[in-house]
Amino acid sequence: MIKIYHNPRCSKSRNGLEIIKESGKNFEIVAYLENTPTKEELKQLINLLNIPAEDLIRKNEAAWKENFKDKNLTQEQLIEAMVSFPKLIERPIVINGSKAVIGRPPEKILEII
Repeated sequence: MIKIYHNPRCSKSRNGLEIIKESGKNFEIVAYLENTPTKEELKQLINLLNIPAEDLIRKNEAAWKENFKDKNLTQEQLIEAMVSFPKLIERPIVINGSKAVIGRPPEKILEII
């Protein structure tokens, strides 16, 4: 089943959700701002995406600039920052089996569905 980590206030995330709906496939929406992923879930996402934790962080968010900018953080600290401030998590993230993408641009989602 396809899973989308979704923020309804984000246009890219809404566009990504539309792409999934149009595919006609079954999917699950994870409202990650309300149901924040655990450290383990974030580690699994990072592994599936095959990226460093830093690439999953939205660096233009106020929480990043106020708390973490210019700090040299470890992978573990970056993951903890995302758990503490879920708005920092890039979106949308779409998982289909053993494949995952960050839907920026949303058309990237087509690669895995």
